[in-house]
Amino acid sequence: MTQPPPLKNDCFALPPGVEWTPVDEALDLLNERLTSVTGQEVISPMAALGRVLAAPVTAARAHPPHANCAVDGYALTGAAFGEGVHEVPLVTGRSAAGQPFAGRVPDTHAVRVLTGANLPDGTDTVILQEDVSLQDGKVAFHGPLKTGSNARKRGEDVSEGTALFPSGHRLTPADLGLLAATGVSEVSVRKPLRVAVISTGDELAEVGSAASPDQIYDANRPMLLAAIQQLGYVPIDMGRIPDQRALLTQALQEAASKADVILTSGGASAGDEDHMSALLNETGTMALWRIAIKPGRPLALGMWDGTPVFGLPGNPVAAMVCTLVFARPVMRVLAGQSWALPAGTMLPAAFHKSKKAGRREYLRARVRNGAVEVFASEGSGRISGLSWAEGLVELSDAAQEITPGTPVKFVSYSDFGL
Repeated sequence: MTQPPPLKNDCFALPPGVEWTPVDEALDLLNERLTSVTGQEVISPMAALGRVLAAPVTAARAHPPHANCAVDGYALTGAAFGEGVHEVPLVTGRSAAGQPFAGRVPDTHAVRVLTGANLPDGTDTVILQEDVSLQDGKVAFHGPLKTGSNARKRGEDVSEGTALFPSGHRLTPADLGLLAATGVSEVSVRKPLRVAVISTGDELAEVGSAASPDQIYDANRPMLLAAIQQLGYVPIDMGRIPDQRALLTQALQEAASKADVILTSGGASAGDEDHMSALLNETGTMALWRIAIKPGRPLALGMWDGTPVFGLPGNPVAAMVCTLVFARPVMRVLAGQSWALPAGTMLPAAFHKSKKAGRREYLRARVRNGAVEVFASEGSGRISGLSWAEGLVELSDAAQEITPGTPVKFVSYSDFGL
C-alpha cells in the first residue's frame, strides 16, 4: 500500500524571535507545514462510509444508463403529433423496469410503458395514462405533445466519466448511493487516522476507582477519545501516566508505534512537573507555542519517533478548545483531507462583556431565542460549561465592548464536526 513521506522533525519550529503567537498565525504555520501521514488502500464503496478519498473518483457509467420513463403511460414520438385529437395503435408488448421492450416503435404507434422502464427505441415522449382513452388496441389523446415530457434522458443526472468527488473528500451515505448508481466498484481511500490519547499527572484517578482527597478523576481522556471518534478517526486509549519520566517515555514510545498522531493533556507548560514538554525538548523536536488564546495558551508541539504530538493543556475546557481550534484542522490534513476551519454564524449576543486586546477568546455558549448566551464562568476548569454549551463564541484579538444585540461569531459543536 502507498505510504506518504514522513513529516519533518522541524515542522513545528517557530520562526526566530517569535514568542507569543496569534491564533491566525499559528493556524497558518500549521497549514503550511503539514501533509497527510496515512497510507492508502483500495476497497469497495460498500465499506467506504466515512473514509477519505486518496484519489479522485469519476462515474464509470451514466445515470440513468438509458433514457427512461418518469410515469406510467404510453411512449411515442412526440413531434409526430400536433394539434387536435389523435388515435394511435399500440404495438404488442410493453416496457417495464428491468424488462425492456424488444424492438423499435414506429413513428405512427405507441407502446405501454411503466415508471422506471427503459424508453423504447423510436420513442422520446410519454403521455400519462390518465390523459388517454384506451379502446380496441388504440390510445386516443389531445395534441400537441411536448417532446421529451415525462421522460428522463440518458445521463440526465450524471454522464459517464463525470468527476464525482475529489481526493480528500470524506464519503457520506448519499455519496455511496451515487457511487453505486454510476457503477463505481472500488475506490482508493486513505487508511483511517489513528489518534492516541494520553493523560498525564499524579493528581489523576480513574473513574470507578477510589480517589484520594488530593486527586481528581480523569475527565480529559474520555472527552478527547469521544471527540476523536465523532470526528471520524480511530481513537487509541493509552491510559493515565503519572509524573514519572520513564513511564511517560514508555507510553510515548508505545503510542508512536500504534498511532499516526498523539494527543496528550497536562504537562505542556514549563514547570518542574511538566514532563511532557521536558521529554519533547530532550528529543530536540519540541516547540512550546505560547498562543494568544483564552483558554489554552501553552501548546507543546513536537515529534516523537516520527509521530506528531499535541501537548494539550491539562484544564478540561482549555484541552477541548485547543483540540477543536488547533488539533481538529491538523488531524484533517494528516488524515488526507483539506485544511478547513468552521465558518460559524453571526448572531446577536445576549450577554455583556468587556474584552481586552491581545488574545483570541472562546466562550462556552448556546443559542436561545435567536441570541447567544454564554456560560456564567470563564474558568477553564469548569467542565460543566462544556456540557451546558452548544458551541463556542469566538471573540477576535481586538478589544471589544459587547452588549445585548452586538453581533458575535457563534461556532456550534456541529460546525466543528461534533
